Amino acid sequence: MHPVAFQFGPWTIHWYGVMIALGFLAGLWTAGRRAPLSGLPGELPLDLGPWLILGGILGGRALYVITFWRENFARQPVYEIFMVHHGGLVFYGGLAGASLACILFAAFRRAPLWKLADVLAPSIPLGYVFGRLGCFLNGCCYGRACDFPWAAHFPAAHESYPAGVHPTQIYDSLLSLGLYLGLAWLYRRKKFDGQVFGAYLIGYAAVRSFVEYFRGDYPAYQHYLGGWATPAQVVSIFILLAGLALLRILPRASGRATRPARD
Repeated sequence: MHPVAFQFGPWTIHWYGVMIALGFLAGLWTAGRRAPLSGLPGELPLDLGPWLILGGILGGRALYVITFWRENFARQPVYEIFMVHHGGLVFYGGLAGASLACILFAAFRRAPLWKLADVLAPSIPLGYVFGRLGCFLNGCCYGRACDFPWAAHFPAAHESYPAGVHPTQIYDSLLSLGLYLGLAWLYRRKKFDGQVFGAYLIGYAAVRSFVEYFRGDYPAYQHYLGGWATPAQVVSIFILLAGLALLRILPRASGRATRPARD
């Protein structure tokens, strides 16, 4: 656990923020290289970048504050809500905020939404690889106690001390890397626009639900459906259904769009 990267004069630079920034840069760079394969300008994802950053941070922070209000914010000064560099972004909130930003950008630039979504889809889990490493360095999103040889042991100031815990951040990072590679492979073989994004929603929902079984940072009252589901697992159900719906609906819509009109 090394939350502070370095001091720059009066400013403290945290590893969490550094890794989030690296994740955005890696995602946008790979999306820019992927875009020409779908006939889109390579600079389009870069132009979209500020929109995604703003939407992702606002959405991710908002859902984190709502989810952990009682534990982290109810007794803190109001300005703590805005201290993103201390850690605290919920991915599904960030995904919702970034998705809304992408929709608005596509409408503003008159860009094909589902082509653009497919360009971005593999880059999302790639960025998440870096983000979860930032969580590990920050000590957040940690796992349940375990005695496995690869258990993480955080310092005395950490909530989990002195127990060893599942390094859930590393689990998530490695599985996200695998998801990125799978989606990058699918992108070159897709049959219709929106297929890669739909596959991403299904894949991420499965990965996140699996890793959540090892999480240990949720209070007892934040378990639902008879006590076995975390908030993220509940949201994953809807994300999975949304992905399945896209894979069913979009091929039909694509077929209607390309079918020649009859006299």
